Amino acid sequence: MRVAFAGTPEFAARALAAIIRAGHAVPLVLTQPDRHSGRGMKLTWSAVKEVALAHGLRLHQPAGLKTDVARAPLAAAAADVLVVAAYGLILPQAVLDLPRFGCINIHASLLPRWRGAAPIQRAIEAGDRETGITIMQMDAGLDTGPMLLKRALAIDPGDSAGTLHDKLATLGAESIVAALARLEAGDLPPTAQPEHGTTYAAKLDKAEAELDLRFAAQALERKIRAFDPFPGAFLRYSEAMVKIWRAGVVPAGGAPGEVLASGPSGIVVACGDRSLCLQQLQRAGGKRLSARDFLAGFAVPVGSRFELRHG
Repeated sequence: MRVAFAGTPEFAARALAAIIRAGHAVPLVLTQPDRHSGRGMKLTWSAVKEVALAHGLRLHQPAGLKTDVARAPLAAAAADVLVVAAYGLILPQAVLDLPRFGCINIHASLLPRWRGAAPIQRAIEAGDRETGITIMQMDAGLDTGPMLLKRALAIDPGDSAGTLHDKLATLGAESIVAALARLEAGDLPPTAQPEHGTTYAAKLDKAEAELDLRFAAQALERKIRAFDPFPGAFLRYSEAMVKIWRAGVVPAGGAPGEVLASGPSGIVVACGDRSLCLQQLQRAGGKRLSARDFLAGFAVPVGSRFELRHG
């Protein structure tokens, strides 16, 4: 088939590469405009743009798709279907109606659970044991369209958002290739999403990243993994911001914020229920370090306190 593609980050790039390997013609790739990023604010390409250029594909990077002029390259592509994965722009109805088979989305959850912008992180944060990929027919709503294919994936206890992202990116690439084969064969019937079980995965806000030690240690440990690699959960100690990248839950108890133990195996800090053993930490401007290496340059004695979150 003629498969147009719209996506931006690595999650989408893996799907595009799989579609190309499967032998589909890709007449057009849509991705967001180049952005300035990093400390030097260098103009960088999206992961999808890199794949598209590596394969000599036609590329279109509009800031939006609301006008006829912005949509003209897509109309000219005469695609049978538009595959969308983490594109980052809203598709107006005029775009949804363009391809013969409409637009289908690769969504990183088992819909209707975790509709929205951050399904991977919210699944970990909530303690879900399972997530997956849903291939869905797009409509005007927020991830509300009928489902075409679903594949489940277990969330391992040690999964971070980064590791789970990589697993789901691979599963998403496999799933879209399978879905396109069935779509071409006329064997991909839509199923309406159930009315119950709907949850929304709100976009991550950096203001959420500060850990509140009055909460249960188990909930905070999940949040640490959910916010790795972005935006990174953190605590404050003696006016220093300390990012926490890995922690375990231990049964010790004390006043929230109190340091109960401090040594090579970790820094144990009391929470509202049980305690966190901080195992991988990072000071501002520094690198991720094991507790042993962190304590070699930053003293956190027993009996001292991490600050409680304000507000």
